[in-house]
Amino acid sequence: MTTRTAKAKKATVQSIKAEVQDKAKAAYAKGAAVAGELGTMTKANAAALVVSGKILGAGLKTIGEDSVADGKLAADTFMADLKAFAAVKSPKEFFDLQFKVAKRNLDTAVALGGKNGKAFGKLASDVAAPIAGQAKANVAKLRAVA
Repeated sequence: MTTRTAKAKKATVQSIKAEVQDKAKAAYAKGAAVAGELGTMTKANAAALVVSGKILGAGLKTIGEDSVADGKLAADTFMADLKAFAAVKSPKEFFDLQFKVAKRNLDTAVALGGKNGKAFGKLASDVAAPIAGQAKANVAKLRAVA
C-alpha cells in the first residue's frame, strides 16, 4: 500500500466519520426539539381534558334539569288524567279518554326520546371537540418538528 492510497483511505474514513457526526447532531437536535414539544403538548392535552370535563359536567347538569322538568310535567299530566278518568260518565267516554291518553303518552315518549338523543349526541360532540382539536394541534406540531 502506498502512502497516497493510505492517505486517500484515511481521508475517506474521516469524511464518513464527519458525515455520521453531522447526522447524529441533527438527529439529536430534532430529538431535543420533539422532547420539548412533548412537554408542551402534555400540558395542552391536560388542559383539553379539563375543558372537556367541564363541558360534560355542564351538559349533564342541563340534561338532568330538563329531565326533572319533564318528570314534573309527567306527574302533573298524570294527576290531570286521574281527574279526567274520575269524571268519566260512560264506557264510551272512558275508552275515548283512554285512547286519547295512550296516544298522547306514546307521542310524548317518542318526542322525549328524540330530544334526549339529540341532547346526548350534541353533548358527546361538544365534549370531544377540545380533545380532537388538541390531537390535531399535536400532529401539526410533531410534523413541524420532524
